Amino acid sequence: MEKSVLVDLTLCIGCRGCQVACKEWNERKASITSFKGDFTNPVKLSSECYTNIRFVETIKQTRPVWSFVKNQCLHCKIPACVSACPVGALTKSDLGPVLYSFDKCIGCRYCMLACPFDIPKYEWESTQPWMQKCSFCSELIKEDMLPVCIKTCPTGTLYFDDYDKIVAKAKKRIKDNPQKYVNHIYGLTEAGGTNWIYLSDVSFKQLGFKENIPTIPLPDVTWPFLSAIPGKITGIAVLLSAIAYFRTRGIREEDSQ
Repeated sequence: MEKSVLVDLTLCIGCRGCQVACKEWNERKASITSFKGDFTNPVKLSSECYTNIRFVETIKQTRPVWSFVKNQCLHCKIPACVSACPVGALTKSDLGPVLYSFDKCIGCRYCMLACPFDIPKYEWESTQPWMQKCSFCSELIKEDMLPVCIKTCPTGTLYFDDYDKIVAKAKKRIKDNPQKYVNHIYGLTEAGGTNWIYLSDVSFKQLGFKENIPTIPLPDVTWPFLSAIPGKITGIAVLLSAIAYFRTRGIREEDSQ
């Protein structure tokens, strides 16, 4: 059974505990914006930031209201990034996470183009660049443990369970509190469905969520284009695969010394 997360944005207090835990677990660098070493909240996802909290001010009944929005890979049920990858560097786990294998990656960045949520990030600043994104703490899920962001959350904003139970809980919350929630579960149908779904008391458009995403699985849209890639491009992919092989072999040899 695929594991999923319900993100109830009405409960988020913007503490950024999930963000800090994610950086620590994945050994990502903190954002520093000046020579004095000032640490700031990342305004968007990057190769060093798998999840962040976005602060959004909206007007509700003539009063300004702050909302806090957690961003990360939504781990699509039928991922466009997996379909777009020509070398199998991205795969969909039976437990839900969309996984990335750096040793197969050729750096084509098709995944970045295919993702409707603009999630995969490339290490542009590195001489040995890889793609980076949230892994849904797949190594912990395998051991029946909670992802670190969920374990850290102090308010119950993040609820982790089997996919069917997550969807049922989201629908029940809306049914029991129609005056509290927007009547939409974001991620339930977007891109054919995702393993991270959201509830909110403010419209998702106001919160900056991607709109007009097809409800059909996006590989149904992207694959016809990818299958038409000419033979010369395929040859380049083979060449890049060879380069990637020797690059990762060199890194493994360095690590073993």
